Amino acid sequence: MTAAADKAGEGSELSPVAEVLALPHPDWLYHHLRVTGDPAAVAAFRAAAAGPGVIPWTDSPGSAAEDWFHLLAAPPAPHRRSLSLEGCRILAGQLRDAAEARKRLMAERAAASRACPLCLHRLLPVPARLLRLGPEAPESRVWLWATWGTTQALRGVVDLPVPGRGRPRPPDPGLFWLGFWAADWTPWRAILALRTRWPGLSIEIRPLYDDP
Repeated sequence: MTAAADKAGEGSELSPVAEVLALPHPDWLYHHLRVTGDPAAVAAFRAAAAGPGVIPWTDSPGSAAEDWFHLLAAPPAPHRRSLSLEGCRILAGQLRDAAEARKRLMAERAAASRACPLCLHRLLPVPARLLRLGPEAPESRVWLWATWGTTQALRGVVDLPVPGRGRPRPPDPGLFWLGFWAADWTPWRAILALRTRWPGLSIEIRPLYDDP
């Protein structure tokens, strides 16, 4: 994130759907985040940032069952249907049930998990009404883009340096250093919000376009 980009985002408001910048198949970009300051403040930020690392959507995937049914009943060429229409309907229902069970499990784990050291949903939570709409709803995508600057949860978040890589570094209680992948864009809107909420800390983010 450049200083110019930071400046450009300072006065941004909710973007219309047409301006949500998200690719159909996300391009995952690697970043480093460094949070420095008074050790007590860094520790407080670290505690506040830890969460499940997922967005606990609670929308029903029932409509997806029809999409799965049609895909199974009329697969794209050169594939041929290997199930009866009734079998396609049953399998689509089983896929729906599995998806619903996974969503329930994610929601339950999200309430207590602190496995991810930087969880945007913990720091800047998605409103419950949007969780019920789901990730594909235009309103959800607008909120994520306007609030986080990326439309998916961060992936592969790890404390740096990774153990076993490079020279060992003594612990620094005034440093919180992370690596992670973000979908399509640097989550610069989230960073701006965090800088406002934690004015005593230096919060710097840097995209790495080469291999991390």
